[in-house]
Amino acid sequence: MNYVLISSIGAVFMGFFVLFVRMKAAKKPTSVKKIILPPFFMSTGALMYFVPQFRLTPAEILEAVTVGMLFSILLIKTSKFEIRDNDIYLKRSKAFIFILVGLLVIRLVMKSILSSTIDVGQLSGMFFLLAFSMIVPWRIAMYRSYMKLYRELHGIKMI
Repeated sequence: MNYVLISSIGAVFMGFFVLFVRMKAAKKPTSVKKIILPPFFMSTGALMYFVPQFRLTPAEILEAVTVGMLFSILLIKTSKFEIRDNDIYLKRSKAFIFILVGLLVIRLVMKSILSSTIDVGQLSGMFFLLAFSMIVPWRIAMYRSYMKLYRELHGIKMI
């Protein structure tokens, strides 16, 4: 079994895990911690770049960051908050599920195509950077949206 197939199977399981977590999260109030901690936890994966096999060229970095930021737009558009029972909740979005599955499919197709021309280590580095570049803008947008509702809920005026 090759690395691309194993990592693709792992990506599918992670995608379903994210869907499960997202559905469960919509049932509980959210908080600043729940919004900002995932990128911090994920950032430890950048330690892979200490291993030469995972290092990227400037062009690969630019490609991964650009695609990640473009993908983040879809996540930002489908992540909205609402005030319910004097708390702030993430709204359920049917589109989010389809977008997440669509992004996963696009990612798997890109990985299978690129694996024939890019080394598996560099490809892993690119897809980590793509995911990180997708999550950070998404979480920043979520934080800003959350804080806007938080100020509204608690009657805090901006100066």
